[in-house]
Amino acid sequence: MERYRHYGTSYTSSPGAAHVEEIHAEEEEVEEVMYTEEEVEPLLEDETQPLLQETGGVKQEEEVTRAQKEVQPVVQETEGKTVPVESKNGKRTEGGGGGDAGGGPKYSVFTWFVVLGLLGVWSSVAVVYFDIVDYDTVIARAKEFRMNFSEVLQGKLTAYDTDGDGDFDVEDAKVLLGLKEAKRLHVGDTPEKQTVLKTEETIKPETANQQAAEPRDVEPTEAAPSVTPPRQSESDDPRESIGPYGDEANTIDTTGVLLAERQTEESSEPVVEAEKQPEAAADVDPQSETPKQTEAEGTSEKQAEDKLTEKAKKKKPKLLNKLDKTIKAEIDAAEKLRRKGKPDEALKAFERLVQQYPQSPRARYGKAQAEDDMAEKLRSNDMLQRAINTYREASELPDVTSDLLRATLKRRAERQQFLGRMRGSLATLERLVQLFPEDIGLKNDLGVAHLLLGDNNGAKKIYEEVLGVAPDNGFAKVHYGFILKSENKIAESIPYLKEGLESGEPGTDDGRFYFHLGDALQRVGDNSAYDWYELGHKRGHFASLWQRSLYNVNGLKAQPWWTAKETGYTDLVKVLERNWKTIREEALAVLDQSTRHFVPEEENLREKGDWGQYTLWQQGRKVGNACQGVPKTCALLERFPEATGCKRGQIKFSVMQPGTHVWPHTGPTNCRLRMHLGLVIPKRGCKIRCTNETREWEEGKVLIFDDSFEHEVWQEADSYRLIFIVDVWHPELTQHQRQTLSPI
Repeated sequence: MERYRHYGTSYTSSPGAAHVEEIHAEEEEVEEVMYTEEEVEPLLEDETQPLLQETGGVKQEEEVTRAQKEVQPVVQETEGKTVPVESKNGKRTEGGGGGDAGGGPKYSVFTWFVVLGLLGVWSSVAVVYFDIVDYDTVIARAKEFRMNFSEVLQGKLTAYDTDGDGDFDVEDAKVLLGLKEAKRLHVGDTPEKQTVLKTEETIKPETANQQAAEPRDVEPTEAAPSVTPPRQSESDDPRESIGPYGDEANTIDTTGVLLAERQTEESSEPVVEAEKQPEAAADVDPQSETPKQTEAEGTSEKQAEDKLTEKAKKKKPKLLNKLDKTIKAEIDAAEKLRRKGKPDEALKAFERLVQQYPQSPRARYGKAQAEDDMAEKLRSNDMLQRAINTYREASELPDVTSDLLRATLKRRAERQQFLGRMRGSLATLERLVQLFPEDIGLKNDLGVAHLLLGDNNGAKKIYEEVLGVAPDNGFAKVHYGFILKSENKIAESIPYLKEGLESGEPGTDDGRFYFHLGDALQRVGDNSAYDWYELGHKRGHFASLWQRSLYNVNGLKAQPWWTAKETGYTDLVKVLERNWKTIREEALAVLDQSTRHFVPEEENLREKGDWGQYTLWQQGRKVGNACQGVPKTCALLERFPEATGCKRGQIKFSVMQPGTHVWPHTGPTNCRLRMHLGLVIPKRGCKIRCTNETREWEEGKVLIFDDSFEHEVWQEADSYRLIFIVDVWHPELTQHQRQTLSPI
C-alpha cells in the first residue's frame, strides 16, 4: 500500500577522475605560448565534440580512450619539450616527446591544449559525479590555463556557456549532464547570452509545444513541481456490505498515505508540469518584443492551452497549515518511520510531536494513522478505537486544512464501519457532507452508510439527490437500482442497474449488482440475464454461470446434485429417513395447532402463491423455544453438529401451497449443502430444478443439492407440500473454517 523511494549515490570509477586529480596536483607555471584559431580549431573540435555529446556520464571511458589515442601521435610530432609534473607522491616526472631530462618544463602546445580540454569538461564531470575535487581550486586553475587561450575559448566553447559568464566552467558542465537547468534568458539579452545548450531540449521534450502558449515579452517563470494525483482507494471494511466504496479522484488517499507530502512545499495552486524553454526567447523580435505568430505556433498554443486547462483541474492537496509547515521536517521524519512499517516507533515520534505542538493537525493525524497501523498489527479493537478518537481530535483542531479534514473524517468513518459502529460512521459522514456539500463521492458514501443500517428509505433519498445533480453517476445508479429491486420494483430497477454497470465507474463492478440485474431480467422474461451472469463470471464475481453465490470459500467441490455417500454424512441421512414419520407427525401437529409457527417466506423469492416456514436453527443457534413444539425432531438432530452448528445454514420445516412458483435463484454461499426430506408430497405437480436437471420429492427420502447453484421450484398440485430442510457444512471445509467463518 505504501511505496518508498530510496535515493542513493552511485560511485563508479572513470578515467575522468584520474585526470582531475593529476590536474589538481599541478603546481608548475605554464609557459605562455600563443596560437591562432586556425591552428587549434581542428584539434579542438576533435577533443570537445565527443565530450559534449555525452551528457549523462555514460561512455566516458570509451571517449577518453579515443581521445588519448588521437593525442599520442600529435605529441610525438611536436617539439621535444618536456614539462616536469609533480606526481601524487611529490616526485617530479618528465612529460613530452623524449627531450632532455634536464631541459626544463617543455610540454608541447597540443599537449597543453588537451589539458585544457580535459580541464574544461572532465574536471566538471568528475566534480559532479565523484565529488572529489574542490570547485574553487579547479576553477581557479582552469582559468589560469585558459588565460592564454581566451580567443580560442570565446570562439569555440561559448556555444556551451549556459550561465552567460563568458566561459565554460563547472556550472555549465552541470547543465550538460542534466543536473542543473540552464539560466533563464531575458528578452533583449545579447546574442551571446541567447545561445542555449541544445542538451536541455532532451531533458523535457514534452514541453516544447507549451512554450508557444506563453507570451514571450515577459520573463519566463519556473513552473510549480508536478504532483501525481493521489490514487483512489476502496474501503478495507471486511464486513459484507452493500458494495465497495471508492474515493473521489484527486482527494487524499484515505488509507493513510498522504502522497503529496513528498513535495517540498505545500500548495493548493493548480499543478503545471511543463517548464518554459529558454529558446522561446530566440523567436522574439528584439525591436518589437512581441511574439512571431505563425500557423504552427497557433496550433501548438491551442494544444498547450488544452493541456494547461487539464492540469489546472488537478490540484495538489494542501495538507499543512502554517504551524505544520514550520515543523515539516519533524513530521516527515515520523511519517517515514510509519511508511517503513515501524508503527510503534512512528507512534512514539508523533506522540512527542503532539505533546510539543498540541495545535498541529498534521501531527495528530499522523498519530491517528500510527495507532491505526498498530491496531492492524496487533489485531486490537481497543487500539483501533484509540485511532478513531484521535482522528476526531485532529478534525476538531483550529486551522486544519480542508484536504486534511476530509481525509481525517473519511478515514474515521471507514474505521467506525470496520468496528461495526454504523451509527457513528453515519454521523461522521453526515458531517462530511455538510462540510463539503458539492462532493458527490461523500454523498454516495453516506447513502451506503444508510444501507448498512438497513435504512433503505434514507439511502434512497440520498441517491435521488445525487442523481438530481449528477444524472450519469454510475455509483448512485447501481445503488438506486438495488433499492428499487428490494422494493420489488423489478422493471424500474433494470435501467439503473444496467446503466450503472455499463458506466464502469469505481464501486460499480460488484457481484451484487450483476446478481440483482440478472435476477430482475429473469423475472421480466428477458434471457439477456444470462449474458450478465456470464459477464459477472468472467469478472470473477461468480464461480460459474450457474453457481452465483457471493460468499464463498475457494476450492470447494462444486456440483449441483449430491449423494449421501459423496457428502460423508450417511449417518445423518439414515437417521432422517428412518425417523421421517416421527418428524412428520410433529410437524403436522404444529401445523394443525396454529399457523403462527409457519411464517411467510420473506426473501422475495416467490412469483406467486403461499410459502410458509417454521425454523428450528438459524446460523448455528436454536431459534427461541421453537424446539418445544417438535422435541423429538430436535433431539434427533442434536447428535449432528455438521447440521446444528452450521453457521451458514438453517434447519426448518417448509410448507408450500398449490399454485406457488419460486423464481430461479441461488443461495448466498457455497459453504453448505441442503438436504430435503419429503414429509407430505402430492403424487404429481411438485418439482425442483437445479441447473438444468429437474427432480421430484419422495416421502421418506432425502434429496441433497448445492443451493449455491441456480434452482427453481413449482407447486402445481391440488394440496400442500411439506418437507424438512436441513443445511450442513460443505464436507470439504476444515474444522477451523467451520469455527471461524462468519454467520449467514
